[in-house]
Amino acid sequence: MDIIQKNLLQQVAGLHEVPIGAYNIRANGELDSRNTTANIDIVTKEDKSGIDIIIKPDTKNESVHIPVLLSKSGLQEMVYNDFYIGDNADVVIIAGCGIHNCGVDTSKHDGIHTFYVGKNAKIKYVEKHYGEGDGTGGRIMNPETVIHLDEGAYMEMETTQIKGIDSTNRVTKAELKDGATLEIKEKIMTHGEQFAKTDFAVELNGKNCSANVVSRSVARDKSKQEFISVINGNNECKGHSECDAIIMDDASVSASPMLTANNIDANLIHEAAIGKIAGEQLIKLMTLGLTEAEAEEQIINGFLK
Repeated sequence: MDIIQKNLLQQVAGLHEVPIGAYNIRANGELDSRNTTANIDIVTKEDKSGIDIIIKPDTKNESVHIPVLLSKSGLQEMVYNDFYIGDNADVVIIAGCGIHNCGVDTSKHDGIHTFYVGKNAKIKYVEKHYGEGDGTGGRIMNPETVIHLDEGAYMEMETTQIKGIDSTNRVTKAELKDGATLEIKEKIMTHGEQFAKTDFAVELNGKNCSANVVSRSVARDKSKQEFISVINGNNECKGHSECDAIIMDDASVSASPMLTANNIDANLIHEAAIGKIAGEQLIKLMTLGLTEAEAEEQIINGFLK
């Protein structure tokens, strides 16, 4: 792994060296390295590009790292990763993709991650997207996450895209059974003429299941963002969707929430706010000695924290 790939690995997975536990590192369309444990197996798919991650029931305090790195200009790929999390497991999964493009051709990574989370299992899933490079070629990512939560299952999903992705269509689909819980926290920042679309679709099928979907974003320069959130309450359940965005310069942000209650005991809420940085916030920080630009960055960093 060269210095460029090592930097990408640090950006998307927080790794400075080989991680402890199970991992699968993919670089430029090929397997770079892999490790499994007694409780976590990683198997290469035979019918298409991708892997199966199989976590045994009752697995506790273990982690899986599955970063993807692209440093060749013009490389485009589509991968399918399936996660099978056994009953009562409690694990952390760190994913993410980094693209370094110094060429003229478009580099693109599309991926579908499908989760089958067993009864009373608990999972934290962290996914980061990052782009860099001074080439004119595009850096495109289109991640899709499909989530199946069994009875009593819990999933916390953190997705972050802060820098360097020219275009992205981020799709998340989820279905929940009795007593299942889904927590999603999304952070996005776009600049230049970048485009980012987020599309959530959640089916609250089980009794006493719940979902909380929160998106925070900053749109700068001439970038554009779209936020779509659909939550269907099909049983006695709770659903909450929130979209907060800061708009700057000549950017554009749209939010399209949709809530549908198909049961009298479905409790669904949506909140959305789009606006510029408040002048009084800037003034307050500038009186402490910050320049206007420094004050803006301070506010943005706090907002996306």
